Amino acid sequence: RGVTTPEAPMGRPFLEYLAGRVYACRWCQSHFAEAKDIASRSFRSRNGVCYLFHECVNVSCGPAEHRHMLTGAHTVCDIHCNKCLRVVGWQYEHAEDESQRYKEGKFVLERCKVTREGVDVTQSTHPAESDEAEDEVD
Repeated sequence: RGVTTPEAPMGRPFLEYLAGRVYACRWCQSHFAEAKDIASRSFRSRNGVCYLFHECVNVSCGPAEHRHMLTGAHTVCDIHCNKCLRVVGWQYEHAEDESQRYKEGKFVLERCKVTREGVDVTQSTHPAESDEAEDEVD
């Protein structure tokens, strides 16, 4: 749903619009996910805090690549905004460790690259956003 494989974009992109509390692209405001679809706020990347989502729309997956992260080896693909084409996070394709398999098929959006319907999420705080978070680290 809403995820495509990137090719050279032709014409105007078809975008899906969501209702409720929506996380959107910081640059073009394309909708990505509803707040109710957050699986975890305890993720971190080299850019800071990230959110793990069950569902994500208006994104395209780049090529799958193997990355070593704090929680082990994973096969992931970067996800790009379908409207402005910026990388906004990644999707987990496969986790080597059995205990990390719950991430497979889920999406990570970096907080510094999204906004929440008029709310600057880069300034918000949440108790789960601690240093004991999961992570993307090369």
